[in-house]
Amino acid sequence: MNLPSFLWLWKIAAWSMGLSITGYLLLAFSGIYLWKNRTEKKPRPSWLRPFHWITGTILVILILILLSIGLMGTIGYYGSLGHSWHLPAGLTVVTLVLLSAWTSTQIHPSRPWARKLHVNVNIALFFALLAVGLTGLFVVQKYLP
Repeated sequence: MNLPSFLWLWKIAAWSMGLSITGYLLLAFSGIYLWKNRTEKKPRPSWLRPFHWITGTILVILILILLSIGLMGTIGYYGSLGHSWHLPAGLTVVTLVLLSAWTSTQIHPSRPWARKLHVNVNIALFFALLAVGLTGLFVVQKYLP
């Protein structure tokens, strides 16, 4: 079958993945700073919490873009899904990002479990992003001539 080039789709995916990793790192640093100020009983800068929320929202959007690109590109190229470990790794990232977003809305002094769960989910997300990045390198090699 003579399919159109999906190179433009992979360029969007590459940019989205790079921005996702950058966003994750910004969230990690701002989250650590929020935690440090909280444990040391220091006031946090007024811009920091909104920055953390906005960056988290952007990360969710980028990950959903990556999901849609991955599904469209794989189905368009192969006609089906499940050709590598990239799919389960990607679905794990999507699940963890959405769980992290949900737990962030639950953080409140009356729910101490939410902050701990949020941090643990984001630690797991680090390893899931690592896995999706590594499996993604193998997927890219299949598509390149």
